[in-house]
Amino acid sequence: MSRRAHPRLRALGMLLFVAVPVTGALVAALLMPWVVGPGLAARSSANLLSPLPTELAEGTLAGNTVVLAADGSLITYFYRNNRTPVAAEQIAPVMKQALVDIEDSRFYDHRGLDVEGTLRALARNVVAGSVVEGGSTITQQLVKQSLLQAAVSAEERAAATEESVGRKLREARLALALEQQLTKEEILTRYLNIVYFGRGAYGIQAAAQRYFSVNAADLTLPQAAMLAGLVQTPANDDPITNPEGAHQRRNQVLQRMHVLGHITDQELAEILPQPVAVTPSEPPPNGCVDAWAGFFCDFAQRHLTQALGISQERLDNGGLTIRTTLRPDMQAAGDLAVLADLSPGDPLAAIYTSLEPGTGKVLAMSVNRRFGYDANDPAQESVNLHVAPSQGAGSTYKVFVAASALERGIPPWHVISTSDPYVSRVYKNGTDPYTVRNAGRYPSTLPMTEALVRSSNTYFVALEDELGSVEGPVRMAQRMGLFSLDPVADQVVNENRGSFTLGAEATSPMALASAYSTLAANGTQCDPIPVTEVLDHTGAPLTGPDGVPLNTAPSCTPDAVPPAVATTLNQILVGDTALPIGTGTRAAIPGHEIAGKTGTSQNRFSVAFVGYTPKYAGSVMLLNPKSNQDLGGYGGRLAAPIWRDAMLPILAAEQAVPFPPAGMPLNDPRPPPPPRPDPPEEEEPRPAEEPPPAEDQGRPEDPFDDPFFEDDDE
Repeated sequence: MSRRAHPRLRALGMLLFVAVPVTGALVAALLMPWVVGPGLAARSSANLLSPLPTELAEGTLAGNTVVLAADGSLITYFYRNNRTPVAAEQIAPVMKQALVDIEDSRFYDHRGLDVEGTLRALARNVVAGSVVEGGSTITQQLVKQSLLQAAVSAEERAAATEESVGRKLREARLALALEQQLTKEEILTRYLNIVYFGRGAYGIQAAAQRYFSVNAADLTLPQAAMLAGLVQTPANDDPITNPEGAHQRRNQVLQRMHVLGHITDQELAEILPQPVAVTPSEPPPNGCVDAWAGFFCDFAQRHLTQALGISQERLDNGGLTIRTTLRPDMQAAGDLAVLADLSPGDPLAAIYTSLEPGTGKVLAMSVNRRFGYDANDPAQESVNLHVAPSQGAGSTYKVFVAASALERGIPPWHVISTSDPYVSRVYKNGTDPYTVRNAGRYPSTLPMTEALVRSSNTYFVALEDELGSVEGPVRMAQRMGLFSLDPVADQVVNENRGSFTLGAEATSPMALASAYSTLAANGTQCDPIPVTEVLDHTGAPLTGPDGVPLNTAPSCTPDAVPPAVATTLNQILVGDTALPIGTGTRAAIPGHEIAGKTGTSQNRFSVAFVGYTPKYAGSVMLLNPKSNQDLGGYGGRLAAPIWRDAMLPILAAEQAVPFPPAGMPLNDPRPPPPPRPDPPEEEEPRPAEEPPPAEDQGRPEDPFDDPFFEDDDE
């Protein structure tokens, strides 16, 4: 036999150790008015009306915090104790009767303490050799459980469970006070919502779901009797691990109900021989590891605890309702897109993030990983790859240089001729000249519009030369919302890094989507937000320490980029997906204007595509988050198709929304100079098989036949 006492014997010992002296103390208390006189007794009675502890005064402990998507569907819960409080009418009457009969049959007769009932229970338990009837009233048990489950520190938990006469006397006083302030129905409902039924289920609704997969209102007599029997020793009478013990305990409850006249002879005879039948269900999801959109959940949790200042303790125990920005349809489409070619255990991570321009609402966060903390499982990842800067994003940064140049008054048609390789006149590589080259063959002379669509490296370093410093492009990127740049922005400016336009600085998919969403919103920058509303357990807006509701509204800066600059860049970047010379044509979706930009970092350690419409801005990055790896391809070939796969189901179901016209002329409005007249010469007849002159042929039908075309940008 184990040295550890059997749970029922321990409970019996507790009754012998505590119930007898406490009963004596309570009897003495009842005799006090006749011993000490009415004056002291009056003062003692007045103490019962003193304010109750917060744990009792505030009513039923709050349930699980629920996190909801934008459409109201469930993402996950946060909880320390799995509890779903329900109203009195949501609990089956037979459940209430079964609990009262086995725990406190004189519940409706006493006023919080029951000396007679305690002595009777002690006698019955001694005769039975086990705990067959509770020794405390339901009101006393409610006091104890409220203090215990509201305890935060180890000291508070120890004080709520110490085996002492002093604790019992305090609980008795509080029980008397509670009975003066609440009805019996309120006390019973509170108790049923707080008591522990085993298997992580706190309260009757959680227990009904855990053991029978039904609501508390639908419990039957056998089910109610079994649950009522669990209250004293839930681990020992667990119907899943100990069906025989649970059967015996359930029948004790049924027999007690029969003795008290609450079930018939026939009901008792029919149910007693029946085995305990359970239909268990798993506990509800808890935290971001269990969430179906784990990385979004992680981003939202950090926003709640850091930006909004809600403690994790409040999240776990506050019964809050958190409404988020997540679009389940976009999340599902993104999940399919990132998993199309890469399995969850692949060393490469495909990361897709989508925002709503003009509000900053985070709509989807997909990656071919599952949020989790198992370092031995390659399919799990605890670092939020959507937010953590890891690699550069290549030519996606050229947009910041173009925006800075347009703001400075350099027009979209501004032409620059460069050599390849090109040696910067302004920037250095340490003490050496800073030299760049293109990834393929490009025209040596280009206007800004075409250079951005083709993604010419030499053009944009030359454009940086004309700006004279990288400070303008760096500050423009920050104003647009590239928050990954903030920690190193001053260093990049102080060192005047000409490589900025080629996207060498580490960024994240969220930061890229944030920056480009500013262009989609015609210059209005909005911080990414995952939460739209936080309600307390009563359904009222949650307030901060100042009593003011938490601010979950969008945080936006109008005209962070001049609207004329933003609308002009939008029209240029549509060419990246729509023109044959564009590097992002694999992201095109017929019938919709898609603006975008591809990017590939040095040595192809990461590739990116950022695409957007007036309604959506999304980014894709592919990289190995654990080590540097040559991906063997470019952003237009690897990242752009993932963006298309994620957005096609969404845009195909919606009407196209065009971009507004460019705020600046895209072509030089000045008339071209008149051509010089050529000296007359005799024209010879052209052979019939000779093709038309090159200038009449236009662009080739197949962009890959263009001698200057490169399928991506670096």
